[in-house]
Amino acid sequence: MNSTVNALNVSKEEWELRVKLAHCYHLIDYFGWTETIFNHISARLPGDEHYYLVNPFGLNYSEVTPENLLKVDLHGNKVMHSEYDANPAGFALHSAVHGVRDDIRCLIHTHTTPISAVVQKKSGFKYDSFYGAQLYGRVGYHTFEGITLFAEEKERMIQSLGDHHILVLRNHGIAVGESSIEKAFFLLWTVQRAAEIQCQADAMGGEDVPLTEEVKQKCTDLTAMLIRESGFANKFFDAMVRKMHEKSGC
Repeated sequence: MNSTVNALNVSKEEWELRVKLAHCYHLIDYFGWTETIFNHISARLPGDEHYYLVNPFGLNYSEVTPENLLKVDLHGNKVMHSEYDANPAGFALHSAVHGVRDDIRCLIHTHTTPISAVVQKKSGFKYDSFYGAQLYGRVGYHTFEGITLFAEEKERMIQSLGDHHILVLRNHGIAVGESSIEKAFFLLWTVQRAAEIQCQADAMGGEDVPLTEEVKQKCTDLTAMLIRESGFANKFFDAMVRKMHEKSGC
């Protein structure tokens, strides 16, 4: 379990965010959604500087702690000393979003097998399953331009995201962002379940039962309300942290 002692002498708000973000990394590891040492989760810190926290490159997600999370600016420069460096592939995506979307305070990037399979398909996500319907109207699509390393792609990614909270990186993976770590994690869980079910249903063959546009819109509106206007996502996140600690014996 993460330490509750503020070893860095940062503000209480920053320390609590560090603890929560470390939990999020551990949950991604617990659910088996990691890509070894790759991918990234960021959390924007309060303030006009647009600083954000991100994982040290080279560590397993299980090795991320509140203390070793990196504090960086929008150019990827460390603003607090650390022996570690960040993954340069994360700067273009995370700095782009944190620089312009004040409503996104946590951004999670993964490419699990089901998600990578779905985003490789021309049709992308389908919206006829229970979880797929909750994504209806919430997904932007970005054409694959190679490994995301270069600043000139930032503006195009932002245009692809639009006002959505889910960005499909075609032929690559997914990025989800929300106003808190808890909400972003719950949104990722929903996307992951939608991808798993879509892959399984497509493998079975046969005709799917389609949902009407009205029903799909109703589902996505209700989910957005539950996530953003209630403690639903917080309860889910806290329950998953407890479950993870029970399994690990911490």
